[in-house]
Amino acid sequence: MKSGSNLEKILSAGKFAVTAELGPPKSADAEVVYKKADILKGCADAVNITDCQTAIVRMSSIATAAMLISKGLEPIAQMTCRDRNRIAIQSDLLGASALGVKNLLCLTGDHQKFGNHPQSKNVFDLDSIQLIKMVKDMRDEKVFQCGEEIKVEPRFFIGAAESPFADPVELRVLMLAKKVTAGIDFVQTQIVYNVEKFAKWMELVRELGLDKKVYILAGVAPLKSVGMARYMKNNVPGMDVPDEVINRMTAVGKERAKEEGINICVDVINQVKEIKGVAGVHVMAIEWEEVVPEIVEKAGLLPRPKIG
Repeated sequence: MKSGSNLEKILSAGKFAVTAELGPPKSADAEVVYKKADILKGCADAVNITDCQTAIVRMSSIATAAMLISKGLEPIAQMTCRDRNRIAIQSDLLGASALGVKNLLCLTGDHQKFGNHPQSKNVFDLDSIQLIKMVKDMRDEKVFQCGEEIKVEPRFFIGAAESPFADPVELRVLMLAKKVTAGIDFVQTQIVYNVEKFAKWMELVRELGLDKKVYILAGVAPLKSVGMARYMKNNVPGMDVPDEVINRMTAVGKERAKEEGINICVDVINQVKEIKGVAGVHVMAIEWEEVVPEIVEKAGLLPRPKIG
């Protein structure tokens, strides 16, 4: 075991994993976190805590992760390179590990121009691949990035994100290979709506044998409206929303749009489960955490397995 986390145990045992996502509030209101934690408890093996997603100021990922631990949930803390240099990152990692965080998702981070402080200075001292390597060396070699020894090392199950839909797809597979070489243990993909294209990406992944070296969790998300589907199709980089999905959302009308969005998400889960090399799903119900239990149940993924 690299970290001994529940997520690592589930995946190591060959069980189909389920992770979910929790967005911290744009405030210091702890009750928001605790309410979302209560919703997600029991329906996911671990829960991602976003790190100022889209460069918008939110409650600290590490602080939120500690709050989840206190509620009996296992967090996956996210760490972006946008806001911290390597000194601050390593300091935060030591603190996170001391608080009991065992899973870490390494991200470069969205550019600050997309957030609520576009005039702020970015850092990007490291990129995600360099961050992965640094975390792996802290864990396995017991050294800081400078080479200095760590007496008590942080032990994380290391993850990264990847987009199967950004062109050229062959380059995206090579990017995944670089992250595997750098030291990731699992990867969570961009949201899958185009299952056919995702399956082709997985073919390339298997050709390089990457599915044997890293656990791949397919990203899925329920749509709330036709407008959301069209926005993702036209404005979100690395997204592929087929016309078939938009037509399904349009056909049911506004009153049943959310219900159909949930049905589409469940359909995608059932399809990706059958793709060789997919080890689980990551459910991203953005500010809609209350539907995650329904999605997981409808997909036949409850109760979640318990591994000692």
